[in-house]
Amino acid sequence: MRPDTRATGKWLRCGRCAELVYAEHFARDLRICPYCGHHDRLSARERLGTLLDTRPTPITGAATLTDPLGFSDVRPYRDRLARARQDTGLDEAVLCGAGTILGRPVVAAVMDFGFLGGSLGCEVGERITAAAEHALATATPLLIVSASGGARMQEGVLSLMQMAKTAQALGALDAAGIPVISLVTDPTYGGVAASYATLADVIIAEPGAHMGFAGPRVIAQTIRQPLPDGFQTAETLLAQGLIDAVRPRPALRATIARLLDAAAWGRGDRALPEAWRDAAPPLARRPEDLPERDAWQTVRLARDPGRPTMLDYTGWLLDDFVELRGDRVSGDCPAIVGGIGRLDGVPLVLIGHQKGHDTRELVARNFGMAAPAGYRKAARLMRLAEKLRLPVVTLIDTPGAYPGVDAEQGGQAHAIAENLRLMSRLTVPVVAVVTGEGGSGGALALAVADRVLALANAVYSVISPEGCAAILWRDASAAPHAAAALGLTARDLLGHGVVDAVIPEPEGGAHRDPVGTAQLVRGAVTAALHELALLDPARLVAERARRFRAFGVAEEAAGQVAGEAARERAGAAAREVAV
Repeated sequence: MRPDTRATGKWLRCGRCAELVYAEHFARDLRICPYCGHHDRLSARERLGTLLDTRPTPITGAATLTDPLGFSDVRPYRDRLARARQDTGLDEAVLCGAGTILGRPVVAAVMDFGFLGGSLGCEVGERITAAAEHALATATPLLIVSASGGARMQEGVLSLMQMAKTAQALGALDAAGIPVISLVTDPTYGGVAASYATLADVIIAEPGAHMGFAGPRVIAQTIRQPLPDGFQTAETLLAQGLIDAVRPRPALRATIARLLDAAAWGRGDRALPEAWRDAAPPLARRPEDLPERDAWQTVRLARDPGRPTMLDYTGWLLDDFVELRGDRVSGDCPAIVGGIGRLDGVPLVLIGHQKGHDTRELVARNFGMAAPAGYRKAARLMRLAEKLRLPVVTLIDTPGAYPGVDAEQGGQAHAIAENLRLMSRLTVPVVAVVTGEGGSGGALALAVADRVLALANAVYSVISPEGCAAILWRDASAAPHAAAALGLTARDLLGHGVVDAVIPEPEGGAHRDPVGTAQLVRGAVTAALHELALLDPARLVAERARRFRAFGVAEEAAGQVAGEAARERAGAAAREVAV
């Protein structure tokens, strides 16, 4: 924003849309243009004022070298520092302090682009590191708000070393299970983007914020090509899977507070509501508890587009859900949705396949068939749950993993295999529910759980009936025969021990009463979580291992094999947890 000299009164002109904005209203609205939504820059003090409840207790680091190179270009570096201090009222490009956000303790490190472009020098690196060390010592989450053009050239290679120094400090927080949240503001480039701004558990960006390693002018001059629209913007980074969310400035306090809440629960006594113990509806636990159903008709019911989707369950079951997107590598797969929300006040990580109710949504979500980025996103969120000590609930409804060329080139098999291994070692409770189709490895990649439940009209199979018919019968029209032969109904699954219990559906199927179905799922999931909460981490891992170790083993040998394997894994898990 800039003053408009052609208008009377206190008016500003938006730097993006050029509309006139009354200065007083602009300040009241957190420096957001009411016409185009442009988020103008805030100073570090202004930013702290919008986020923290009260003025924070300052955090400073050790004394640093002021001008290690005696640097001078057209002006001595010391003169530039003096001018920046005079113009901003700050002594450096970052303010660090301990405070609260909506009552939740946090250590905040907030950068100021107005101070030498928010550049990363020795003092900034020291303060960020000191803030991280304070967070570690007090077991308090760290919030980093970045705004920087990159490393400070006037301090030479010592400014470069601050990248490693701060990354090391955040590594210590990760090892200790202390969460780090990054808020990316415009702009965030160079050494800051390539260190502490992107090493967080959750990365949120303001609308229109730019982030990257090299700046757009450098890139354009190097490749001598025009850059695509939206290049390096928050919205593009979100679509590319590099950040978790884009949030407008007025929503940031509440979003960050929700994440801090979840972290606090995980580090507390992790108490669950006592009402969960008896919350389960009448569940079928033996094959004979369920009527025999036509397998092909069950497949059709499992695929009915009126059945509740992952996002439906999220809206009906969870409060304060914060969707977290992207695999931080290659993209954000819309066929898998995940995030943190509160179930009856208890924070958990919910991950599931998302299909849709109509053709438009089904196409947009790739019919629930996930690409490698979807499974890597799920893995990232499960690692976050492990770090924050949150339960994991997965909702499975997919024809299978996406079988496209891009998926194969992106490492589909690797991504699924990694999830299987990861889930087998999680030390937090994991409950999986097959809500519709459980298609092959694409379903199993979210189903290595302590408790596996299924809705009464769900199916779970090594391959689709159509695929099986085409391969073995050499006739796709034989799909009904294949469905019966594959043993994929809930009754069959109970018989094989693949699912622990079957959740009843309303009369006529889940699509007849989606909200009622969601409440039945709620009861079954909460009862399972209450039961699992009684188990220590080592026992969770050992019993999960015993469960999967026994599949396919003859009944008379299953107990011995599973017992030996469980004892070995329990010892390893106990050592791992102790470490």
